[in-house]
Amino acid sequence: MSTFTVPTKDQVSETNQAIFDNLQKALGFVPNLYAAIAHSDNGLAKFLAYQNAKTSLSNKEKEVINLVVSEVNGCVYCLAAHTAIGKMNGFSDEEILRLRSGHSSIPKFDALVKFAKEVTQHKGHADEATVNAFYAAGYTHGHLVDVILQVSDKTAMNYLHNLTQVPVDFPAAPVLEEALS
Repeated sequence: MSTFTVPTKDQVSETNQAIFDNLQKALGFVPNLYAAIAHSDNGLAKFLAYQNAKTSLSNKEKEVINLVVSEVNGCVYCLAAHTAIGKMNGFSDEEILRLRSGHSSIPKFDALVKFAKEVTQHKGHADEATVNAFYAAGYTHGHLVDVILQVSDKTAMNYLHNLTQVPVDFPAAPVLEEALS
């Protein structure tokens, strides 16, 4: 496989250059995985609009999903990024590791993380008991749709990194098996 480079601002379209400026202002840097998307003249704007669209899920719920999906899909980039974002959203190191393993000490998050993990592992399928537990935790049909959309968002990024292997520019997340030992 040829090396997939991370483009610089001057190597991307004018539209993407403006997005790079916005990311730089908002985050203090342009994450390498977002920069990689900018190889497509339209991909970065399209993806960011999708990623930032209104949802019924809280930021913490989105991070529950992002962490477990990234673990299932084996994406070291997204695990690093969402470990940092998870901490910014109030999760402890211990809770982040539990979420990555598909569990939570918070009952509602436990139902969510189990549902998202199963949907990811089984390509859109989940056992009736898992779905029922999701609904019993207070989630609705609308939440189910938003969870699937969040899983698709994170899966796209996981797949992009797993294929391109652009450098990770977040602190590395601990390897789950080693951290739980």
